[in-house]
Amino acid sequence: MTFADGSAVTTGLLIGADGAWSRVRTLVSDARPAYTGISFVETDLHDADARHPRGAALVGGGFFLSLGTGRGFLAHRETDGSLHVYTALETGEGWLDTVDFTDTPAAKAAVLAHFEGWHEDLRALVADADTLVGRRIHALPVGHRWERTPGVTLLGDAAHLMSPFAGEGANLAMLDGAELALAIAAHPDDTEAALTAYETALFPRSEASAEESATSLRTMFGEHGLERMAEFFTAGPAAG
Repeated sequence: MTFADGSAVTTGLLIGADGAWSRVRTLVSDARPAYTGISFVETDLHDADARHPRGAALVGGGFFLSLGTGRGFLAHRETDGSLHVYTALETGEGWLDTVDFTDTPAAKAAVLAHFEGWHEDLRALVADADTLVGRRIHALPVGHRWERTPGVTLLGDAAHLMSPFAGEGANLAMLDGAELALAIAAHPDDTEAALTAYETALFPRSEASAEESATSLRTMFGEHGLERMAEFFTAGPAAG
């Protein structure tokens, strides 16, 4: 491994935990994250109760959704009392490049142009925002896996980058780390056996969550996304 500062190390076990655009991934897989069709404009409204009372009243103390075909607001309250908002748009991959985020009023206007006719309390989640950042949502193919490559494996987004619409990315990354550690502890003298055991469980686990994420994306931003999500959250426990 050669690092940016020119230093280098040689190791018998390399774990790629280097995120969505993992360089370690290239040692085991040719797969690259693809644009999902959804872009976020991520905003924060600080000290919401005092400075942004209508946003605070709208979002409440937990998680908030407002969806329309191909767009919507996903928001939650942070522990510091701020509101964190993802304004989502189904748009071309290059759309964010047309928005000048260094010009805050112009950037807000560009986003809000996609929400003409929406309630002013919803539009205020952008109009009153203290910060704006654009983010394209990418994902690896559902079911991404690789052939056993001696001495190398992946975890977290490097292994199974998915859209955030199942809420499992960080959970899986932590579980991956724990499962990999347990596999290595169980096979202290056989790295390949440890990595084989780890990946055997990793692949179906991550595929199930990636499929759930992809399905949720289609559901949320489809024609009846709000109704479908309301049904999801109000449905009773599955029978069986």
